[in-house]
Amino acid sequence: MEPVIFQVAPGLTAIDTFYGGRERYTATYLLGASEPAIVETGPTTSAEHVIAGLEHLGVGPNDLAHILVTHIHLDHAGGVGRLTRVFPNATVWVHERGAPHLQDPARLVASATRLYGERQMSSLFGPVEPVPSERIRILADGDRVRLGDRALDVLDTPGHASHHVALVDSATGAVFTGDALGIHVPDVRALRPATPPPDFDVELAVGSIQRIRERARPSMVLFSHFGPVAEVDRICDLAVQRTQSWAEVVREALERTDDLDEIVALLQEEARRDVETGAEATIDLERFETLSSVRMNAMGIVRYWKKRAEREAALRDEQARAPQPES
Repeated sequence: MEPVIFQVAPGLTAIDTFYGGRERYTATYLLGASEPAIVETGPTTSAEHVIAGLEHLGVGPNDLAHILVTHIHLDHAGGVGRLTRVFPNATVWVHERGAPHLQDPARLVASATRLYGERQMSSLFGPVEPVPSERIRILADGDRVRLGDRALDVLDTPGHASHHVALVDSATGAVFTGDALGIHVPDVRALRPATPPPDFDVELAVGSIQRIRERARPSMVLFSHFGPVAEVDRICDLAVQRTQSWAEVVREALERTDDLDEIVALLQEEARRDVETGAEATIDLERFETLSSVRMNAMGIVRYWKKRAEREAALRDEQARAPQPES
């Protein structure tokens, strides 16, 4: 299969990773710097597409200098281990909470297998290979990763995951958003939140969206799923609205039931309305489900509300036990 590539800005090119064997699902981005870098790898099943795309763009095995990932979920970083073997000079950059899971992916794979099942793990992601510790460097908020004649600034953007970062290209101002804004299907102009377990957080997610908005103006945001969006305020407003509305649907459902199937059904209705109001073409709902399933999103939001209720109950207990001031 011929690589599918397209330029999104000067010196910035998207490579389609053919995630799940389908076009326009997930992108790897090449920064054409004097020290060439890619942002995101896709899973191991996408590695050959990424390698072919880089070769087509003139980046051979000894040329790639940096591999950066916004977070370690397998659709974004599952292929890092395979690519480090193909590109021996590339330094791998990841949030400090994600680094141990790249070195030893056993717990990450076990967690993902519980969510996806062994068959889908094999078909979507393939094997997850470890990354040698000496190849890994840590990303922290405010860092600047220098790529020679351009750089990437690091924004801590938790919410989708506690170890999530966004990256700002110094040359264009474009922001690589990972999953912080959700899943954007460009040909139908539709956006779906990405709220998986175990550590989705509504308030942190909204704060991260606003942070990305501030840095992306007047340039663009670059979705890992999928592609560039230049209407920064519009897409950030929509991301906030969708995150909050999905969370509210689940909160209201939890007042009546703990049945996950019932909650998923309610959230599916919300998802269908989102697509109907945002679509401009025939909708492939399976595409959304592969990228960000309603059930997995429901599980993440349920966990968020239950953890929040536990924190609030613990705080009330602590306040009740505290000595009261004398009147």
